[in-house]
Amino acid sequence: MRLFTLAVPPSIRTPVLVALVLALLVGGGWVLVKWVRPLFAPAYKTQFLIDSSLASGGPAAVADSLRTAVGNAADDDALALRSFGGECGVSENTRQLVGFGTGNREEISQAAGEVRWGGRPTLVRGVVEAVDDFSKRLAWGAGQHGTRVNRIIVVTRHGTDACEQDPAVVQREIHDRLESAGLKVDFKVIGYQVPEAERERLRQISAGIRGDAPVFAADPARLTAALEWFTNTQPVLQEARKVTDVLNAAVGQVEAARAAIEDGRLDFADDQLDRAGAADIGAALEALKHRATTPQARDIHRKARRLYSQQRRVVQSGRDLLEASRDGRSRDGEFAAYRAAVVTYNQQADALKRALDALRATAPGG
Repeated sequence: MRLFTLAVPPSIRTPVLVALVLALLVGGGWVLVKWVRPLFAPAYKTQFLIDSSLASGGPAAVADSLRTAVGNAADDDALALRSFGGECGVSENTRQLVGFGTGNREEISQAAGEVRWGGRPTLVRGVVEAVDDFSKRLAWGAGQHGTRVNRIIVVTRHGTDACEQDPAVVQREIHDRLESAGLKVDFKVIGYQVPEAERERLRQISAGIRGDAPVFAADPARLTAALEWFTNTQPVLQEARKVTDVLNAAVGQVEAARAAIEDGRLDFADDQLDRAGAADIGAALEALKHRATTPQARDIHRKARRLYSQQRRVVQSGRDLLEASRDGRSRDGEFAAYRAAVVTYNQQADALKRALDALRATAPGG
């Protein structure tokens, strides 16, 4: 039974982990699996699943695009690489080339460039085994303790599977494995130069594994853009949305407190201000900081931090308004300061929204 969950900033993970490991040498290794590994689990775990049955012209483009995406990934992302392709019914028709880790970018880039290309497309078997990789006991973030997002990003040159023809059977197998392991995995599928006649079948396969609609890339540039989008851009948007959702709700609570003060319901106002002051976006801001690898991502991180600071000012101005009411003083000055703080907050929220909209507009087409 897990007793607690603790968020540990990356800056202190290493010294704390060293101390814990030294203690565990005496205390027992089982504690490492049960408590310590979830404590230091990465927020994002991503496995790349690439088609090693690619035809001529594909391998180099996939390796180059993967190298770019991996190079821009957040430092604390746990990444892994698996390939699929071979003969039906053979265990080697999918292989994990690099296991999950946070310091394995070079290893993944090198392994992608050394893939043995050839064979038949065994996409479905690759997906099934990739799901299993997440549930291995010693995988970083096994289970949902600490890891917030598990992802499989598929790159395939084919819209068909040479061995599996019944998507319903595959869907049940994947569902059962996820359920038994207590996992949630997001599937992202990129069809690279997939023939038009095979695209509908790839859509069916993607739906069968509960993935999003595939993104089709016609050339290496679009492949690079699609991999970059799923690997690095989407997480920026997701983390920034957490920031805005939490902060906007908190500012709404301050406004509810302001209205309550006007009605003389000071205890209710106090409760609303406590709730607004407890808004916690530390994990999301930390994630944005580590994903600030592009000018747009850095700008979004900077705007998110400014918005958080302004939200604190809005809360404080609400507190000042409440205290003036309790003291029986005129609230004119405090009310003016509150309104000014809210106006500034809304301006900064709009600026962040525009930046997110601009980044969202770079999404690859399907």
